[in-house]
Amino acid sequence: MRSVREAMLLYAITDRSWLRPGQSLTEPVEQVLSAGATCLQLREKELEDKDFLRLAWELKPLCARYDVPLIINDNVAVAKAVDADGVHVGQDDMAIQQARAILGPDKWIGTSVHNVAEAKAALAAGCDYFGSGAVFGSHTKPNVTVLTHQGLSEICAATPLPVVAIGGINADNVLSLAGTGIDGVAVISALFAQPDPAAATRHMLALAKQTVGEGRTL
Repeated sequence: MRSVREAMLLYAITDRSWLRPGQSLTEPVEQVLSAGATCLQLREKELEDKDFLRLAWELKPLCARYDVPLIINDNVAVAKAVDADGVHVGQDDMAIQQARAILGPDKWIGTSVHNVAEAKAALAAGCDYFGSGAVFGSHTKPNVTVLTHQGLSEICAATPLPVVAIGGINADNVLSLAGTGIDGVAVISALFAQPDPAAATRHMLALAKQTVGEGRTL
């Protein structure tokens, strides 16, 4: 499996709100994975655990087929149950140390950080990567504070961990993140809301490769 840093390049996050009537999530997910997404996060804030778990089991073999890590958003129990590759926790979710104790040393634990202090604290707690934003606002979190590109650059420069930018990123604005030091971009509607998710993924992957520079040497 690819490294954590390599997996950040085009980090796809699911959103069932864009599904057509009668369409299952596996259909657009497979399109996105087959077109080159490098990581998949299953994000289900409203589902009960049993339904969340069912979706995770459906997506796990797809991710394995395309050698793409499966990350579970927030729900450490679901990540443990399906033996996912990792979990992503926010500042108000389960502590990184607790998630690590449950999942073990080999699983990836990502966390959301909005400033250098949070990044350094998460590094000390043992996380594997940061999600930082919202760099252009957020459709999924409308009340979130926008992280400036300068703030994003400071986070990237402050620690050696991979950083994936998130929040309102699409094909029209992603290149403006070039030079910030990020290792990739996390996208939702830029892939799943498009009429052809596979074509959108190929385009975003090419743009992500242009956006991400030679990497950091910390």
